[in-house]
Amino acid sequence: MTDQAEIEAKFWKALKSDRTVMLGLASDPAQAQPMTAQIEGDEGGPIWIFTSSETDLARALDGRADAFLHFADKGHGLFAAVEGRLSLDTDRATVERLWNPFVAAWFEGKDDPKLRLLRFEPGEGRVWLNEHSLLAGVKMLLGSDPKDDYKDKVADVRLN
Repeated sequence: MTDQAEIEAKFWKALKSDRTVMLGLASDPAQAQPMTAQIEGDEGGPIWIFTSSETDLARALDGRADAFLHFADKGHGLFAAVEGRLSLDTDRATVERLWNPFVAAWFEGKDDPKLRLLRFEPGEGRVWLNEHSLLAGVKMLLGSDPKDDYKDKVADVRLN
């Protein structure tokens, strides 16, 4: 049996490893866009995203806003939908700490006037584990019902 704390820990581990999320404002979900997330430590927020002032998301963000983050790990073994608050962060020490070659490839340095650092504060979320998709497929082919394999693989979690 998988408990909520274990599912939450798997979420943070997968996010730290795979990092690509769909991020959007709650006021305009159709404008969600793929972003690269960074977290510090093993678990817990905030989730940091470098972006350009020219992205639709950065232009639409006015102060602090309700937002959402959707995530699927590369192997499709974990999916998540997280509500939270998104804001622009201007702390230079955070930019210095999170700066890396992958971020640098998109900007003309840390002083690029287009550089924006977004801070996503996660709140409530739902995480689904899909660890047995191949096994479930085999069971279905053999006439078995795979639902029991999934009943303990969903958790409503508080991620902050």
